[in-house]
Amino acid sequence: MLDFFGAIGSFIMTPLYYVISVVLIGFHNLFSAIGLDPTGGAAWALSIVGLTLVIRAALIPLFVKQIKSSRNMQLIQPKVKELQKKYGHDREKLAQETMKLYRESGTNPFASCLPILLQMPIFLALFRLLDRASHGDPKGILTQTQADQFGEAELWGVPISQTFMRADGDVGVMVLAAVLVVAMTVTTFLTQRQLMSKNMPADALTGPYAQQQKMLLYVLPVVFAVGGIAFPIGVLIYWTTSNLWTMGQQFYVIRNNPAPGTPAAAAKEQRDRDKAHRKGQKTPAELEQERLAAEAEAERQERQAHRTQPKRQTRSQRKKR
Repeated sequence: MLDFFGAIGSFIMTPLYYVISVVLIGFHNLFSAIGLDPTGGAAWALSIVGLTLVIRAALIPLFVKQIKSSRNMQLIQPKVKELQKKYGHDREKLAQETMKLYRESGTNPFASCLPILLQMPIFLALFRLLDRASHGDPKGILTQTQADQFGEAELWGVPISQTFMRADGDVGVMVLAAVLVVAMTVTTFLTQRQLMSKNMPADALTGPYAQQQKMLLYVLPVVFAVGGIAFPIGVLIYWTTSNLWTMGQQFYVIRNNPAPGTPAAAAKEQRDRDKAHRKGQKTPAELEQERLAAEAEAERQERQAHRTQPKRQTRSQRKKR
């Protein structure tokens, strides 16, 4: 049985070793060509950053899908609450109606987990690639020489293959690893908090979905903090860079395409108004309000004219006059 699972793991991880090592070596060759020491930690650390950017750029379509799904989940929360009130006594019926609502609204409650789930095999492959390189065991297209360089590369005098737990009293390793663990934990927390505080309507801040989000807000950073002490410094560089990318990407999406009824949407409307006023123009929202007001005024005048229109007289009545 163990051999079977080992074969499955090898089948999944081996292609990832090749993909990751190709990108990693490509960036390493680039940084070496521009003057960085190919055996130094700076070239390898920047190669890990480059690898992270390539991976996150490739995941942009999934991130967009995640944002749309998360937005839909927020917007349908009032309907979910109505279903809970109506079918709270029948859990099976509630589950059926909730899934029906998800299908009709094009919402996938699991889409928000896709980017992080797809990153986990890559994360593990990089972990194994760095760990095995530190033991002189090349993976992917790494040569023995490159594996030795990768495993022995030092950043500010600290081997990037070392972990906080294996520091053996090396203060430099412990400090750098601790700083990166804290950075990884803080960026994870801020990314989730950014989404909840800026791009969630008031109705979505209560109920099971909100409770799930609040739980993840505090649980995920703790999980990464606890697990981070066992990650090599090179892997911590990858994950921290990935979190920073997520924060910037999420900030851009929330700022420019916020969910309706959220603080981010109100802030965007205010920015649009200020920008339009500076140009002496009116915002689409103001133009729409004016259109609705004009239609209401026209309707009022039409009703008024109808009430004051004189009654039509018959021919005999006109002759008597």
